[in-house]
Amino acid sequence: MNESRVKELIAQGEGINIEFKTAQFQLPDNLLESVCSMLNRQGGEIILGIANNGEMKGVIPGSVQSMKDTFVSSVNDPQQLNPKFYLSIKDFVIEGKIILYIYIPESSQVHSYLNRIFDRNEDGDFDITDNPDLVRNMHLRKQGNFSENRIYPALQLSDFRNDLINRSRQLAENHRPGHRWMELNNKDLLRSASLFKKDYTTGQEGYTMAAVLLLGNDEVIHNILPHYKTDAILRKVDTDRYDDREIIQTNLIESYDRLMAFVAKHLPDKFHLEKENRINIRDRIFREVVANMLVHREFINEYPAKFIIQNDGVYCENWNRPHGSGQLELSKLSPFPKNSVIAAFFREIGRVEELGSGLINTNKYLPLYSPGNKPEFIEGDIFKIKIPVSFKEISTEIDKKSVEVLIETTFQNSRKDVKAKLAILLEAIANNAGKRLPGYSKLTGIPISSMENYLANLRKMGFIEFLGKSPKTGGYFITDKIKNIIFLD
Repeated sequence: MNESRVKELIAQGEGINIEFKTAQFQLPDNLLESVCSMLNRQGGEIILGIANNGEMKGVIPGSVQSMKDTFVSSVNDPQQLNPKFYLSIKDFVIEGKIILYIYIPESSQVHSYLNRIFDRNEDGDFDITDNPDLVRNMHLRKQGNFSENRIYPALQLSDFRNDLINRSRQLAENHRPGHRWMELNNKDLLRSASLFKKDYTTGQEGYTMAAVLLLGNDEVIHNILPHYKTDAILRKVDTDRYDDREIIQTNLIESYDRLMAFVAKHLPDKFHLEKENRINIRDRIFREVVANMLVHREFINEYPAKFIIQNDGVYCENWNRPHGSGQLELSKLSPFPKNSVIAAFFREIGRVEELGSGLINTNKYLPLYSPGNKPEFIEGDIFKIKIPVSFKEISTEIDKKSVEVLIETTFQNSRKDVKAKLAILLEAIANNAGKRLPGYSKLTGIPISSMENYLANLRKMGFIEFLGKSPKTGGYFITDKIKNIIFLD
């Protein structure tokens, strides 16, 4: 969204998807009613600081931040908006006056504000709570439009993995200390995350497809979606077939982990200083790409999701429920949640940020990772992401002094020649990630008979890790904490 687009909306005037509200000092009392109704209908855009007739009133500058804070707090408070929905609010200066802009996508959920359900038509927002037919029709429309809401009444809590629920609970706590999930049992956690619903056609209740994909055991996932898989492929030498391949058919949380491990195995690191913090640019880019491919996919279609690394970059594909066609442009971004329940769950555990962050962050970081290149996000029945990468431009330089100090301080009681070989091996793994014991023996000249002991010592101290499903397909990598020490920008 940019200033020119906001001006276009103001000139267009109010309608079912556009709402103006005068708000000079504080948020309007009925703002959350409009937010709720737009979430429940087709989505929309709200502009604060504009009268109904389009007259520019503006927002008092000293009130802008408090209004923003109040809005974000309100839409993330289930006591007000339930289920809560992450929305952002942006400020623009139009004709010398500050206005506030809110983009609201259509949600896959039926939302209420202060326990009242609102719907929207051309004339505005309407409370339909006491009209059971209208409420029922809204639920039916949501269930028909969003496959993640499909209900499976026969599913029991025992069909979900306790370890995965506990891990999600801990990830949420790590992401936001004091998270409410820490106080909920497994059943209440799934209900809190909108993974248990009522079918308003039959009256049956049950866990949803979103619940299965996020937390179900592999057998349940396979029985409900036998075609479901994500194909990770490396195709750099053998371009007709592949050099490495992993077929992933498990829950979305571990699918994310395995795809990120595939990225770490086959794509080079590059570090960058941002606000005095060292960040891994590769991971910043591909956590967005991987999350986008998993979260916004249409799972009922048999088309497999693909993550392909080639010599000229990375290509991703997944079946999609499109809203438009063609390449998405950052300046005209109006993101639409394809699976808002799954997206909300990923946001709770810190795997995604706000809606549209994938496009924003990838555009931000790719020029630092691969200069001169821009990502492409292409909307269509098959959603495509293209991340062009000039691999020869991505280099990492080892700080040899840091390696020496690290080895010296960690292995103080070892012989000088042992410490020298450990330093050589650590540098070899940093510069040639993903190889196995024979490969590093050849690179360093350290005999295989001694190499096992050196590798074991580095692993024990947390300097390196072995990634891969088996000793035949995996390889050794520098751990993230050591990367931050031994790599120069």
